[in-house]
Amino acid sequence: MARRFVTLDVFTEHRFAGNPLAVVLDAEGLDTAAMQRIAREFNLSETVFVLPPADARHRASLRIFTPARELPFAGHPTVGTAVLLALRHETGADAQAFGLEEPIGVVTCLAEPKGKDCGHARFRLPRLPQALEGGPDPVEAAWGLGLDPGQIGFDRHAPSRHSAGVPFDFVPLASLEALAQAKPAGESFLRAFGGDHPAAFVYARQNGGRPGRFRARMFAPGMGIAEDPATGSAVAAFAGVLMQCEPLGDGEHSILIEQGYEMGRPSDIELQIVIRGGALSSAEIGGWAVIVSEGRIDA
Repeated sequence: MARRFVTLDVFTEHRFAGNPLAVVLDAEGLDTAAMQRIAREFNLSETVFVLPPADARHRASLRIFTPARELPFAGHPTVGTAVLLALRHETGADAQAFGLEEPIGVVTCLAEPKGKDCGHARFRLPRLPQALEGGPDPVEAAWGLGLDPGQIGFDRHAPSRHSAGVPFDFVPLASLEALAQAKPAGESFLRAFGGDHPAAFVYARQNGGRPGRFRARMFAPGMGIAEDPATGSAVAAFAGVLMQCEPLGDGEHSILIEQGYEMGRPSDIELQIVIRGGALSSAEIGGWAVIVSEGRIDA
């Protein structure tokens, strides 16, 4: 059966930048094994399968796959699919609010088309981040990334593990130079970032320590992703890192995370967090997406 698909570049306004995403429409009738095969065929960080929603009040139900596994939630698939569905919706409204059903729960989105093939979307985190036990040892993290232990950490930031649906190990680096040097170092990486699907999000302050701006990279060979140009689910969990390590007060805080620049796929991920009574009340992730290609896949 021929099924429509669209590819988009996400967390960018420009084609051939950001994080590529494949969205398979007409996904009814595909089982899990077929979806995984199609995701391996596209071989992008994630492939989304759009299904009718279980609740008619929502726009669609999504299943999200890396080349190696299914995810309960992911950021750039949510943003990209929200933009695509807004662009293709018959109302043509400037701003559209709707829910997307993902395995983690209903994700509330606001999408705004800008022309025929580009738009902006943001969504509220369906699950606030939590700190997890078993974060990486700083020395082992350095060796796992091919760095010296002195390049790990800055200010109050130390290696940690957080999850907002998908767990990540977070490793702060002392400089942008260290960030550029970082790369998985074989077995040392697996030892430092253990687990069934090791994933390391490494980050440094941008522009000489400018508040609210970070540069990041993400390595997840266990998910079939050597390096990801933009990782919204990690940025969702990064909100927990900021709560733990940054001197943030009550109110709204806007954070920009740059990712993918070392890969030649510059991505800008917008994170807004709301703090009330000293606790994280809510968080949203936003960004742009642009359509790159359309076609049909027989599956």
